[in-house]
Amino acid sequence: MTTLVSIILPCYNRASYIEKCVKSVLAQTYTDIECILVDDGSKDNTREIAEQLMTLDSRVQYFYKENGGLSSARNFGIEKARGEWIQCLDPDDWIHEDKTRFQLSYLEGLDNQNNQNVLFYCDYERVFLDNDQNILRREPNIIGSLTRDQLIQRLLLPDFLASSPFPVLQQCMLVKKELLLSKKFDDGLKALQDRDFALELLDKGVDFIYTPIVGAYYTKHETNMSSNWEYMKNDYVLFYEIESRKNVLFQKYSEPAVKYWLEQTLIEKDKNNYFRLAKITNYPVALFDGQFRVNNKLGYILAYLMRILLPEFMLYKHSRSPKTQKIFDFFHKSFRLSINNSSQV
Repeated sequence: MTTLVSIILPCYNRASYIEKCVKSVLAQTYTDIECILVDDGSKDNTREIAEQLMTLDSRVQYFYKENGGLSSARNFGIEKARGEWIQCLDPDDWIHEDKTRFQLSYLEGLDNQNNQNVLFYCDYERVFLDNDQNILRREPNIIGSLTRDQLIQRLLLPDFLASSPFPVLQQCMLVKKELLLSKKFDDGLKALQDRDFALELLDKGVDFIYTPIVGAYYTKHETNMSSNWEYMKNDYVLFYEIESRKNVLFQKYSEPAVKYWLEQTLIEKDKNNYFRLAKITNYPVALFDGQFRVNNKLGYILAYLMRILLPEFMLYKHSRSPKTQKIFDFFHKSFRLSINNSSQV
């Protein structure tokens, strides 16, 4: 008897992408699967597309629910799933035809006790699309086998600050259902759910096993939520608030990113997020291009008042013209020279 695998597709106004995604699921060389479409209150013709796909293959199922966000839709699909193993897949992405079989083949090297607490992950390709879904370019992302600490450290670092690809896309994972029942996706996060999910399982001691296959094709286009800077900034602040409370190691590895966002919110005069981040930042912190050192709570307040009262070019080098920078360099050099001379008197 083979193992049933449930592949869950949360859908919200992605009707034009669904067919390609579902067909990649139905084309799997491992055939004992079910494809669960969760319509999260779509306003487009998602239902019609799903019904057409259901007539092509009895393994396709469709469920409708009121809109609750990606995490809510994934959790709903997990509850409906009958499979022992689960894969979550966004409807604008697709998977390699041999992904499921290849990842499950790694169970042969595990004993029955160990395979209850494992998660498989793999490499992926980022595919950049235009508005007509034409492929503009492809970007391979080879992850490799990473240790627990390496995974945690990378998960707590935003992609734009990292020199390596994001290691555990949900599209790349294959997870035991019982693990998903013990750790649901956080409804409070509108983005970064994959990071929070993986970190929670790593904290529980789940063994992340690397399976070397380019198993998923992750699309990037203008309608991706991660393309919205303001949206992502707010969610990152919430994400680090959540993770800093869970584990001392998480807080340690979060420091570079938290300090980056602290500076960004200060530049943008984003008072609310600035003081939220200040509460989870360890001292000392160097602000204003490293020129102002914060050693206590009062220092955060003083830094914010300086940002409000002084023009940006006085605080940040990137805001100065070449001429203005020369003037700053002249006065800085003169000031240092006068200090040195007075100390010799």
